[in-house]
Amino acid sequence: MNIVCIGGGPAGLYFGLLMKKQNPAHQITVIERNRPYDTFGWGVVFSDQTLGNLALADDISARAIQASFNHWDDIDTYFKGEKVSSGGHGFCGIGRKHLLNILQQRCEELGVTLLFETEVEDDQAIAARYQADLVIAADGLNSRIRTRYAASYQPQIDARRCRFVWLGTRKKFDAFTFAFRETEHGWFQAHIYQYDAETSTFIVETPEEVWRAAGLEQMTAEQSIAFCEQLFADILDGHRLMSNAAHLRGSAMWIVFPRIVCQRWVHWQQIGSQQVPVVLMGDAAHTAHYSIGSGTKLALEDAIELARCFSQHDDTASALETYQRVRSVEVIKLQSAARNSMEWFENVARYTALEAPQFAYSMLTRSQRLSHENLRLRDAGYVADYERWFASRACAAAGLPAAPSGAAAPPPMFTPYKVRELVLKNRIVVSPMAQYSAVDGMVGDYHLAHLGARALGGAAMVFAEMTCVSADARITPYCPGLYAPEHTAAWRRIVDFVHGHSDARIAIQLGHAGAKGSTRAMWDGIDQPLERDNWPLLSASPQQYLQGVSQVAQPLTRADMARIEADFVRATQAAEQAGFDWVELHCAHGYLLSSFISPLTNQREDEYGGTLENRCRYPLQVFAAMRAVWPQHKPMSVRISAHDWVEGGITPDDAVQIARLFKAAGADMIDCSSGQVSKAEKPLYGRMFQTPFADRIRNEAGIGAIAVGSIFEADHANGIIAAGRADLCAVGRPHLANPAWTLTEAAKIGYGGVHWPRQYVPGKQQLERNLERDRQLAASSSGLSPQQLAARLLEG
Repeated sequence: MNIVCIGGGPAGLYFGLLMKKQNPAHQITVIERNRPYDTFGWGVVFSDQTLGNLALADDISARAIQASFNHWDDIDTYFKGEKVSSGGHGFCGIGRKHLLNILQQRCEELGVTLLFETEVEDDQAIAARYQADLVIAADGLNSRIRTRYAASYQPQIDARRCRFVWLGTRKKFDAFTFAFRETEHGWFQAHIYQYDAETSTFIVETPEEVWRAAGLEQMTAEQSIAFCEQLFADILDGHRLMSNAAHLRGSAMWIVFPRIVCQRWVHWQQIGSQQVPVVLMGDAAHTAHYSIGSGTKLALEDAIELARCFSQHDDTASALETYQRVRSVEVIKLQSAARNSMEWFENVARYTALEAPQFAYSMLTRSQRLSHENLRLRDAGYVADYERWFASRACAAAGLPAAPSGAAAPPPMFTPYKVRELVLKNRIVVSPMAQYSAVDGMVGDYHLAHLGARALGGAAMVFAEMTCVSADARITPYCPGLYAPEHTAAWRRIVDFVHGHSDARIAIQLGHAGAKGSTRAMWDGIDQPLERDNWPLLSASPQQYLQGVSQVAQPLTRADMARIEADFVRATQAAEQAGFDWVELHCAHGYLLSSFISPLTNQREDEYGGTLENRCRYPLQVFAAMRAVWPQHKPMSVRISAHDWVEGGITPDDAVQIARLFKAAGADMIDCSSGQVSKAEKPLYGRMFQTPFADRIRNEAGIGAIAVGSIFEADHANGIIAAGRADLCAVGRPHLANPAWTLTEAAKIGYGGVHWPRQYVPGKQQLERNLERDRQLAASSSGLSPQQLAARLLEG
């Protein structure tokens, strides 16, 4: 093949040498516009895993790279005058110039032609000149080729909200260092790592609005550098900061990171008599934020994968199809982690209320690639110390004694949590999950078994499924209710069982289905209307949830609003009579109160429509009325859809404001779900995909948050709680599969229990107490039939 690589950065050079190594008959030319020793970066970072990949691809260049690396294991975080260190991270730094020189030398050894100081104005002319069979477009962030063939590549370029400047210093750092500084204008942070025997990279970053407020937009390059030196003087210990971007003047040295995602990486064009593919590689195809040091990693691994695909396929088209299919998955995963990391640094101010240990933990786990147990593998001492710190504060806040001195602290998910006067034994709750097993709103033995089993399974609290405040508030005829005295008695039986046989608490979620009501059980056709006996539906505005299928819900009148508010109040009072520990108001998923909040379903022109505050007015009115009759010592939460996943719907920014409004009304926690408001939704699923909503609400709105959604192992829950992304984790489907999920996860991570005062009775003592009570009951009931005795035992 005749191969032309346009761009002599890591991607173009590495692909050239790998293909030449694979087949010396290839004619490969790498064209670079700069001189051989020009570079505008300082150092680059690789993980130990990336080094392993390089060694497998080309051992000779890998050994030269490894011999030049500065290696470190520790990460140091400086925040509010404290230093937090953790080890075992395994990173390496090398000067970008030196890395390029190693790759250039290896290319020359193998016979790759390198052309420097050559500007490519027309890639088609270059392809024709070299009779190229393949063109690699490795021309960087501002790729001309990507722009020229944008219709094929379909790039999405998102200019992010921080400004950063890439500097260097002669100060040597023996750990990857993050330093955070507050100014009168806002927060700045530095990303620092040593990459050779004499020099460290020193990146300074801050949000655009802080950068402007600090006057950096008007400063010269020299003034900007002096500003950064003064800001981080204690870290620099008298050393100066340096720039190697002499071609940039004034504020131009502060740049904005562009997040680049391309839907396709291959463009085919007619050159002479043949179709020639132009393949994007490296930053031209995708970018990953420097906070996880992966731009160069992505470029090199692109080259490795494409070379591998050519080695496995006889024709170019098949090789490129496989490359796009396989590599795009890996890039998406890494870009997702990089996006999480980038957004954390863009929003540092969100986390500055945390104490230094938790702030550092949050930063370490920001990408969601590094989990609690992975941290433990890297540095068990750090995690043990952090768990002791976290548990001591959790126990103190709950009014409970911490673990005895010398004893291992409980993992974060097994620390207690206090809300008002209610103490939960750990941070796991069972999500409310519709069971469609009630008869005329009445719960029975099925619900006793369902909720009772999960209460015995180790969770701190079980949520009963959405319970409807009137018959016409039900989703289906099989949904439970709390609108008749017999409903209250039936629920009381279940509540008493949970309280009598476990140390779990039990909550009820009250709601009204609105436009999503009068439907079949999900296994008979989810969201499909009943075949007969439908009841009228209500919503904030006229709507048909399933176009052409569902009933058309009518808008609430003032009389409807007053009646439904009274229904919620009556149900709340009944919940107290039934003995529930906690009440949650359902304002999510397109149900009645959600229909007021979302602009997708609220087109009212009165004071209950329009602005977000107006749209929240009726749900807040209902909540306030419930709070007024619910005991002050008992908690109340609100479930919201923090993202409608539809253009023009509720966004996470809106969710923070919604949370603030409910907090002001007396809510204790926000249960952070999303979606199900519109069938046009396009959610982005994944592990813990809704946790970022809880993170924002907890740390921006300053109210307790419950994380839900794809939390399915202890490692997830421990990381969420430890980092302060939520206060509780609601786990649904795993508890359906295994009622004792919490106990099972405890066993998996080797956790044997927590020390509780006597009033919190462990399971074995509780069982013995219950058995003794039942013996006494049996002794006093010897004249009863077995059936009568069984009934009395159940009534307990």
